[in-house]
Amino acid sequence: MIPSNPNTGRSRTRERLGKLLREGGDVLTVENAARILGISSEETAKALARWSSQGWLSRIKRGVYVPVPIESISRDRALEDAWIIIPDLFGPAYVGGWSAAEHWDLTEQIFRDICVFTSRAVAKRNQVIHNIPFVATHVDPDQQFGTKTVWKKEKKLSVSDPTRTIVDMLSNPWTGGGIQHVIDCFKEYAKSSHFNAEQLVEYAERLGNAAVFKRLGFLAESLLGEDHLLVDACKSRLSKGNAQLDPALKGDKLITRWRLFIPSKLSFGTERSQ
Repeated sequence: MIPSNPNTGRSRTRERLGKLLREGGDVLTVENAARILGISSEETAKALARWSSQGWLSRIKRGVYVPVPIESISRDRALEDAWIIIPDLFGPAYVGGWSAAEHWDLTEQIFRDICVFTSRAVAKRNQVIHNIPFVATHVDPDQQFGTKTVWKKEKKLSVSDPTRTIVDMLSNPWTGGGIQHVIDCFKEYAKSSHFNAEQLVEYAERLGNAAVFKRLGFLAESLLGEDHLLVDACKSRLSKGNAQLDPALKGDKLITRWRLFIPSKLSFGTERSQ
C-alpha cells in the first residue's frame, strides 16, 4: 500500500484559496465562493470559516467575508471603500440620506455612519459591521425608485439621486442628520443643476408621506419665495391635520397655512451650518 502524501491536500487547499482570492473580488459570499470553487455550499461554508480563523479572510456577517490584505496589521481594519459590502449585507438597498447628500455634494459635513435604505427587515437601526457603522432604514421594494447606479471597485451599487435624496430627508429628517442639516442640503440642491421642481412633486407623491408636502412647501416658500411654482404645487396637495417639521424636535410655533409645527430656533441664513 502506497502511503498518502499529506502535502496533496494542503496543495489543493492553497490552490482553492488562491483561486478564490484572485477571482472573488472585494466581498465573498458562500454562494459566489461555491460557484468559483465548484464545490457544495456546505463545503464552501466550512472552508471560508477555516480560512477566516487562519487569518486569510475576515468575517463581516454570517456567510459574508472580505479578503484580509497581506499588509494589514489588524483583521478588523475598516474597508477602504465601505460601500462595496452594502449589496451583500443589505440588498436590495441603496445609499441615501446624508451619505447620498455627501455623494452629490449637497453638504460639506462628513458623517461617519453610512445611511442605507433596504428592503430587508431591519431589526436594529444602528449596526456596526467590520468596524463600519451603518444606519439602516426599511423601505418597501416598490418604493426603491429614483436611484442611480454607481460602481465601486467593480461592485455595482445604487444611490438615491439628488431629488430622491431630498425627498427621503423630508420624509424622515433624521436620515438627513436633522432638519437644520436638511435645510442646508435643500439650499444647495435648489441652486444646483440637480434642481427639478416637477420631479420633487412626482417623487413626493410616489412616496406617499403627506408630511413631505408640508415640509417641502414650507422650505420652498422660505428659501425660494412664495411665488415659486413649487409652493403652489405643495399647497394644492396639503393633507388635513398638523405635522412636525422635525418629529425629533417639538415645534412650538404653528404655521397654519402649512399645517406645520416648527421650532423657534431655525436658521435659513446664507451660511452653511457647521
